[in-house]
Order: sequence, then C-alpha cells, then structure tokens
Amino acid sequence: MRISDTSDLWWKNAVLYCVDVEKYLDDDGDGDGDLQGLARRLPYLADLGVTCLWLMPFYPTPGRDNGYDVSDYYGVDPRVGSHGDFVELIRTAEDRGIRVIVDLVMNHTSDQHPWFLSSRESRQSPYRDFYVWRDEIPDDPRETQFPGEEDGVWEWDDRTEQYYLHSFYAHQPDLNAENPAVQRELAKIMGFWLQLGVSGFRVDAVPSFVSSPERREPQRDHDVLRALRRFAQRRSSDAMLVGEVNVPHDEQAAYFGADGDGELHMQFDFASNQALYLALAREDPEPLRASLAGRPDISTISQWANFVRNHDELTLDQLSDAEREEVFAAFAPEESMQVFGRGIRRRLPPMLGGDPRRIRLVYSLLFSLPGTPVLLYGEEIGMGENLEIEERDAVRVPMQWRPDGGFSTAPVGAHPLPAPDGPYAPQHVNVETQLLAPDSLFTFVKGLAQTYRQSPEIGWGDLELLPVTAASVLAHGARTSGSRFVAVHNFAGEPVSFDVDLGDEPSGTELVCLASGESWLLDGAIVSMDLDGYGARRLRVTRPGDGRLR
Repeated sequence: MRISDTSDLWWKNAVLYCVDVEKYLDDDGDGDGDLQGLARRLPYLADLGVTCLWLMPFYPTPGRDNGYDVSDYYGVDPRVGSHGDFVELIRTAEDRGIRVIVDLVMNHTSDQHPWFLSSRESRQSPYRDFYVWRDEIPDDPRETQFPGEEDGVWEWDDRTEQYYLHSFYAHQPDLNAENPAVQRELAKIMGFWLQLGVSGFRVDAVPSFVSSPERREPQRDHDVLRALRRFAQRRSSDAMLVGEVNVPHDEQAAYFGADGDGELHMQFDFASNQALYLALAREDPEPLRASLAGRPDISTISQWANFVRNHDELTLDQLSDAEREEVFAAFAPEESMQVFGRGIRRRLPPMLGGDPRRIRLVYSLLFSLPGTPVLLYGEEIGMGENLEIEERDAVRVPMQWRPDGGFSTAPVGAHPLPAPDGPYAPQHVNVETQLLAPDSLFTFVKGLAQTYRQSPEIGWGDLELLPVTAASVLAHGARTSGSRFVAVHNFAGEPVSFDVDLGDEPSGTELVCLASGESWLLDGAIVSMDLDGYGARRLRVTRPGDGRLR
C-alpha cells in the first residue's frame, strides 16, 4: 500500500480524545453532562487539535460501573440525551473535521440486561447460552480483575442453581463469546452505530472476550474478533477498532492479526505506558527505551495507541513487584492512592507534584512516540483527581470549565461526582483561565497536537531509537521514505549536554526545532545539543535541496 492511498486509514495520524459524556458539560441544568453539552464544546476541541472523539459508554445502565454495566446496547441513557442528540453530535462533529468512535463493551452485560434476566428465568431460556453457566466451580478458576473487591469469578444463582462467570464485578456476567448467536448480536450492535455515523469502536477488555470460559490463555485463533472486523469494514470501509489489550508485547501481536489485516487496527500500548512511569520514577529513560524496543513489528496498516492516563486506574500489573513498589513510592506513597494492589488512582499532575517541566515532558513524549496519541478529557489543562471518591472514580471528576466549575448550573450535590479541592480545584485549574494564558498547559498541548498533525511520519513511520551520550536522555524518532522526525527528552532534573548519532544523513543536513525554529547543523552523523532539566525538543530533519519549509 502506498502512503498516498490512505483515505480509509484516518486513524494513523489522528488525535483521540476520550470523553465521559455524563461528566463533560451539562446543557439542560439537571446535574448530568449530556450530548448537547458535548456538542457545544466541539469548537473548543477542534481548536485543541482533536480529530476523533472516543465516547465512553452512554448507553442505558444501572450505573454501578461508570456505564460499563450496559443494560441496552442500542439505547442512549436518558440522562445524557436521545438518539436525535447523538446523530446531531455526529453531524456537528463532522462539520468540525472530528470523527466519533464509541465504546463496544462485548465481554459482559449488566445483570439487568434483558438477555441475562431471561437467562435466569430457567435453564431452558433461549438466552441461557448467551452466558457461561456451570454446576461446579472449576478446580483452577482464573483470577478476578478486581482483587479485593470480588472473591472470585463465579457467582451462585439461587433461581437456576448454577454458577455464572463474571471476569469483572458479579453484577457484570460474561457473555459467551463461543455462542454464534452472541456473535451475531454483537455484529448487529456494531452495524447499528455504524449506520448512525460512528467511525469505529474502542473495544473493551479484549483478552477477556476472545478466550474460552475457564481459560487464562487466549484461543490460538481469534475467529470472533476477525469476524467482527470483517463485518465492520463491510459496513464502513474506514471503520476502525482500537482494543484494550493489556498483555505483554509478545502477546499483543496476535491481536493485530496476520499482516495487520485480520483483527484490531490499533491497540493501546499498556506495556510502554507502565514502563514510562517506572522511567519517570527513576529519572532514567531506560525502562521506556527497552519497552519501545520490545514492540513487535506491525503492518503499515496497524497502529499503536499511546496514552498517559486513561479513565481507569493506572495499572502497573506488567511490572515486577519491586518495580511496582518503586512507582508506588514515587507517585502513590499512601495506600489511599492505590487500588486493586496493582494500580494508582491519580492523574498525572498531582503524581508529578505539579512540576510543569515534568508534566510538559510527558505530554511532549505522548505526541512524539510513533503511533496515535490519546488524551483523557481534562488532561489538556492538567486536571487532578479527588481521592475522597472511591476506587477508579477518583480520576473521573467533572470537566473544569471556569473558576466556579462551569460544568453545570445545578447544585453541586446533583453533579455525578464532586470536583477536587486544593490546588487542583476549578478555581485554580480551568479552561477559561488557560485559554487566556499564552504559556498555559492548554496552549502547550495545542501546539503539540498541531506539530503532530504536521509530522505524518510520527503516525506512519518506523520507530528509531538513537544512540545518545547522556544516560538521562531518550533520543528517538520516526521516518518514512521521504521524511524524518527526531525527539530528545531529558528525564533528569539537571541540565545536560550530549551528542545524538543520526546515522546516514548527508552533509548539510539540519535539525530544526518544531517549537522554536532553532536549528543544528550535523557534523557528519552527530549532532550536539543541550537540554534543560526535564527539557525536550521535537525536531524536523531537513536535508539539502529537499525544499521543506521549516
């Protein structure tokens, strides 16, 4: 495939923005964010540089797991709006050059979903085999996703006197992925939302779905996932599936499929995300460098999704026990900051002590690593968490628009969650103030998004890890046949001077800083430069006679 033939591969250099509709902006004053409120903020998102919205679940739900306990896959929760509001959001987003993807929660339903309610009526229910039932708990049951919250993954049902499987909470029974009827229903759900105009799906908890009921190892063939991808692309050739696949790199290759043409188009790079926090704790980029070097080779038509924080806990389950304790000690020293024994329930700025240098270093990395950057709402202004809120909801606080909050005109008690107090309260961290400040984090992230979109090799190119003479500096880049991008990031707080070896560049080649326009002429393959403590540069390689604008 030539890079010029990429109209269906829009996601290769997109900027994704994850939104919890219920917590973004309340348009009707009832206390809950809604689709109309989100639509009102599309100009803000377009100005930031967002090209794709990822909507967290907005379906009808009992509300016991932030919407991931779905009770109707075809509905819109009346708290956030209607199907008409949804279609209007899609249309208005398209006018702004923004696509929309939605969460596909295919591992489980709510225990209030009509399928499960029917399955519990009798063992002869037509929906009985939509779920996984057993007379006895297996001798070697797999572990729950929520240690400390659930005792196991099998729950006794008094009415039909069998156990049902739940990988997550007991109120979220697992769907039976091996049942063709379940597969057909999931395809119809995808088809419905594609017909309404979405551009794809963020697929939740993929490894838990594409494996057998009592397993801990994925199936050798991921037939279900391949079939869902084929179905999506028959309905819409540019549909994209980005998967939540938190497994080691050597296992992730299978979820892309053979030659990148079979399963997920994109996967979140959880391994490198966890390595990033270990590197930050040590002020040494080596863990991240090693993780990036361990990424499996992927097809040109596959992609990595890079992220700093998501809407869940910052999971550290791929680190060793000792490494995890290092990260806890640096960024979550109090037990109340930790969750499930494996993760952190904080946002980035408080973890880094509010140090603007380190915060900007991390976001510079996000928009420099080969792949597609994904932002969680509020990251662009440096929002914090509220540790008074239980579990993962600590990071899911309402968006902070103005010093008085600006999320809703309803009394604070009617809001889904309370805002943080202290230095991360709305009066200190909000959109209105940062829009007026040329040196704000919002302005910085907006600039990163702009230069990312102007540097297609970051999304399309191959990763390069470059030799550098300073141990505290990560030097990396990405190149295509006609262009090259280079970035340097200093993980230490002290200034540093160093050399970077760029390899086979002709005499007269320059490195031009995308932010300042400052340039460096290569001495052979070597370029020498300085960086401040926690400093970073993102650079364009310009060769003699290439005619590229700086």
